[in-house]
Amino acid sequence: MSQPLATTPSLEAVTESIIFPPGDIYSDEPPLESDLHREQIDLLIRLIKWWWRDRQDFYATGNLTIYFSPNQKKSAEFRGPDFFVVLDTEKKDRKSWVVWQENGKYPNVIIEMLSDSTASVDKGLKKQIYQNTFRTPDYFWFDPNNLELQGFHIVDGQYQELAPTELGWLWSQQLDMYLGVESGKLRFFTPDGHLVILPEEEANQQLQQANQQLQQTNQQLEQANQQLEQERQRAEKLAERLRVAGIDPEQIF
Repeated sequence: MSQPLATTPSLEAVTESIIFPPGDIYSDEPPLESDLHREQIDLLIRLIKWWWRDRQDFYATGNLTIYFSPNQKKSAEFRGPDFFVVLDTEKKDRKSWVVWQENGKYPNVIIEMLSDSTASVDKGLKKQIYQNTFRTPDYFWFDPNNLELQGFHIVDGQYQELAPTELGWLWSQQLDMYLGVESGKLRFFTPDGHLVILPEEEANQQLQQANQQLQQTNQQLEQANQQLEQERQRAEKLAERLRVAGIDPEQIF
């Protein structure tokens, strides 16, 4: 007698049977290596938020835990990226990035800040996680101390190293911007090569331009005063010669 075929549980039934950890999980990251690392991360976050200030479809943060496994909320070998950007998501504050509560989304761009204690992990284990699990399209690392910058883009499932421009910049396809070093800091540059600046930097630039214009105006006034003084001296010499010749300069005009 034939046995009845076993029935396969529906996807909905399987999903309902899994107890997912709550999405409201606090980040659990170690302290940053130094003030230099913290300042660099803060700079990148402020820059991208200011540059995209009119957009509501991204999330940018740093040193925040990414929880990507419901069965193991946080891998003992994994720490949150120093800086990352998720595209096509809601722009709002979060306590952490919980993949299963974010429609399965992983970061589109990750930047790690190298240090003596983390460089081997950033270049090894984390790179493999970002490539094989996260499938993050653009991955970069930067050393705030020696200014080492390297970047990768996924091609056919594997990270391919990005070739720098003549200026040493690396193109981020996901951000539609270059990454490059300017005055010892990792910065963003527009596709046409302009430095992405903060509002206070823009104000400083405007102040410097105003000061330059004021200096130019003062120089022009000084030159005009010098010319007037030269003309006055010539007029005095001419008047003196006329007096010597017995001519009253006041009677000429």
